[in-house]
Amino acid sequence: MGDVGSGRGPFWLDAWLEENAADVVAWRRHIHANPELSRREFATTELVMKVLSTAGLKPWVLPGGTGVLCDIGEGPRCVALRADMDALPLTEATGLPYASTVDGVAHACGHDAHTTILLAAALALNSAPELPGRVRLIFQAAEEVMPGGALDAIAAGALNGVGRIFGLHCDPRLAVGKVGTRVGALTSAADLIELRLTSPGGHTSRPHLTADLVHALGTVITSLPSVLSRRVDPRSGTVLVWGAVHAGEAANAVPQDGLLRGTLRTADHEVWSALEPLVAASVESLLAPTGVGFQLDYRRGVPPVVSDPLSTDVLRAGVEAALGEDSHAATEQSSGGEDFGWYLEHVPGAFARLGVWPGEGPMRDLHQPTFELDERALLAGARVMVHTALAALA
Repeated sequence: MGDVGSGRGPFWLDAWLEENAADVVAWRRHIHANPELSRREFATTELVMKVLSTAGLKPWVLPGGTGVLCDIGEGPRCVALRADMDALPLTEATGLPYASTVDGVAHACGHDAHTTILLAAALALNSAPELPGRVRLIFQAAEEVMPGGALDAIAAGALNGVGRIFGLHCDPRLAVGKVGTRVGALTSAADLIELRLTSPGGHTSRPHLTADLVHALGTVITSLPSVLSRRVDPRSGTVLVWGAVHAGEAANAVPQDGLLRGTLRTADHEVWSALEPLVAASVESLLAPTGVGFQLDYRRGVPPVVSDPLSTDVLRAGVEAALGEDSHAATEQSSGGEDFGWYLEHVPGAFARLGVWPGEGPMRDLHQPTFELDERALLAGARVMVHTALAALA
């Protein structure tokens, strides 16, 4: 396996990666073949604990039984590096020899790579003759479920004493050796909306004698996004998309209940804080003339990931030291959610997109059964993590 940052130092990092590259790949393939869903990452947690403990470190498991924290180095100054561990409820279709062995579960978002990268960075840092401070390793469970396992890690003290935090995420649109950074919002807040409607029901020939539930559903489906587009700053990137609607069976019967589910996303933190009461008031006003009953379940998800300028400069310095000046790549803000944003509610930090595309052939997208990555990205990611930690502690 090639190392796109080979020879860039420091000497102990080059030496560790050269000697242990095969182990790094083996860790990733083992995790990939044995994926675990959110808050069930017990075997992955056990592997992380074993690797770190064997290296002489003293990791500890989070109270829920999944997820690991570990400190390397000494001193009052501390920088955190985070990786997520959970897989997705998808059936893998890559045909790889180390494809998932678990029915209906697959690492289709690269969390197997994230965990491996942080393991490699940890052991490489542990091989350094001396570190300028402490590095906190956060192996986090349950990123894929809202409101995210980051809250569990924070509650367990993951950020105690931490000055800054950094993380990476695989990006199949960037070639190996490229890393995308951005000052400001990189991802969006993502909330879930579930609306249940009730009606006495009746015959479709007499809608005036009941409450037309399907018409009410249609009103909300078409009008709520329109209302939000006029009540929210259009520069905020706010978008409501419905994903599921259920009501009735018979063509000539007004149903008695219906269900509507969707996601509401925004790139603006202030807008995110105001959306829940705005949606509640809008739904009530839209449904009042229809006569239907309703129950709104608004579930706040994750805040947007907002990288501050100073932390982004530190991360960019780490990327350049790890992979060279030409490794920088521009990256756009995504409407996707990422619970790394919860850490940034407490401490400053930055998040980056790590190139995992081989440079030729199709770009296999995230959250797809065919997602693949170039394993050269493992050593590239480890180098970025190590150099970013060193830059933050310099």
